[in-house]
Amino acid sequence: MAEDAISSEADALDADSVALDAYSRVVVSVARAVTPHVASVQVRRGGGSAVVFTDDGFLLTNAHVVGGANAGSVVFADGNEGRFDVVGVDPLSDLAVVRARGGAPDAVVLGDADGLVVGQLVVAVGSPLGLAGSVTAGVVSALGRSVPVGTRRTTRVIEDVIQTDAALNPGNSGGALADSSGRVVGINTAVAGIGLGLAIPINATTRRIITTLLSEGRVRRGYLGIVGVPAPLPDAVAARTGQRAALRIVDVVRDGPADRAGLRRGDLLLSIDRAEIRDAQGIQRHLFADSIGRELPVTVLRNGAMVDVVATPAELTGE
Repeated sequence: MAEDAISSEADALDADSVALDAYSRVVVSVARAVTPHVASVQVRRGGGSAVVFTDDGFLLTNAHVVGGANAGSVVFADGNEGRFDVVGVDPLSDLAVVRARGGAPDAVVLGDADGLVVGQLVVAVGSPLGLAGSVTAGVVSALGRSVPVGTRRTTRVIEDVIQTDAALNPGNSGGALADSSGRVVGINTAVAGIGLGLAIPINATTRRIITTLLSEGRVRRGYLGIVGVPAPLPDAVAARTGQRAALRIVDVVRDGPADRAGLRRGDLLLSIDRAEIRDAQGIQRHLFADSIGRELPVTVLRNGAMVDVVATPAELTGE
């Protein structure tokens, strides 16, 4: 019996070792695939990371990394250095596009964050604290988050972010978040003071933003000023409306359009402009240029009752 117990324990240890080796192999494979396409970038007032996403030298990073700069310096993983020019910035999505002068490595493979699930392995690659090519790994902790980011002059809400437990530090901002196949599904944003690993997802909405930045240099965006998380609707409401999920408002930016419209914490946001809202990305789809200054009907569930209000998105301004 003792020998059987020892044998079972040994088998369990062997299984753990095999699992760890498999995990390590995935992380190593992703790091090798993604690291060559991630650069360290510096501007006069700071820096971070950036990801090469086209074969002709365009890189994707965070809006807060470039700030108000027009240009900066870039160091690629192979040690090559150069300068870059800022092509466009979108504060609402915290995305920016820059272009290296003199070329860059080939483009990374972009994925689709809409296919992510909670618990999935992800690998972050960036330049935390100036340490280029740093790799951390973790899992997707949550999806569809909204995060308020304040400055001295304004408060904005970055919507539909990926939450991960992969360690992110200053300098990781603008780096890559990749899935186990080495496809970049997010752009990391190490927002100081939040204490969470967050990333802007690569999906249809952000691809539209990137395309607009490439062609026009900026994205005119409206904003409502709410922070929300996906939440199921009560069974009775779901049966009556045919809608299963909504966005629970957990914070409202003071004096923002949502605040002025009478939206409150705890409201379940069902629709904007008569279109169902199930997550933060659903709001983003309705907040491009044509929404600014236009009255939008909004329906929420409050204390068990349907409440209709009218909200007028304001234009998101710079930092």
